[in-house]
Amino acid sequence: MEPDSQTPTFKEKNISAPSGPRQNLAISAYRQLKHDIIRGCYAPGQKLLMTHLKEHYGASTGPLREALSQLVADRLVVAISQRGYRVAPMSLAELNDIYDARAQIEGLILRLAIERGNDDWEATVLATAHLLAKVTDINTPDDLLEIWDQRHKAFHTAIASGCNSPHLLQMRNTLFDQVERYRHLWLQETVMSPQALELKRQEHSALVDVILARDTAQAGTLMRDHLMTPVPIITRVLKARGIE
Repeated sequence: MEPDSQTPTFKEKNISAPSGPRQNLAISAYRQLKHDIIRGCYAPGQKLLMTHLKEHYGASTGPLREALSQLVADRLVVAISQRGYRVAPMSLAELNDIYDARAQIEGLILRLAIERGNDDWEATVLATAHLLAKVTDINTPDDLLEIWDQRHKAFHTAIASGCNSPHLLQMRNTLFDQVERYRHLWLQETVMSPQALELKRQEHSALVDVILARDTAQAGTLMRDHLMTPVPIITRVLKARGIE
């Protein structure tokens, strides 16, 4: 399952070797800046000025540099020699490569989860699917986007957990981090649409059905088709913004 939001992830624990206030500031800056980059608060290629970051995130240069270094490792920020940092660029080539890689590894993980997952795993998948299906009860647009995204991640994380392979799950998490900026463009375009929500509900229901039937052959195809659905929409958004 996903780590609790209050528990530092593997990456966050390694932002700084010593534990203490400095590490906490670095982790906080990392989380906030990552969130803002994913949500499009900073444009691709925009320079991240240290003076602005210190004022906006309430952290000093040291913790911010540690946070930025981790974001470079996440491929969300680019370090420019002697010139500071910029938000990583976005491109159609990267979009297609990341989504294809993610679809491939998620398909493999799902097939392994079906082979290895036990009854408790099935119950967790069903529970997270139920919560996700009930997201239409939420009326506030901002809450709908945030809560749908959280429950959607929880559903897919529950599915993946059945593979029982920490190394594969770590690779999955890395790809998920890299795809987040692109996914958010799709969320902004579609998640408020009742038609889009209903389509996703049907896709999730179909995934649950093949999981319960332990149908590995059909599962891989369904997962790939499901994960690749946003690509044409994101492609249109990027082209409209002049990104090729």
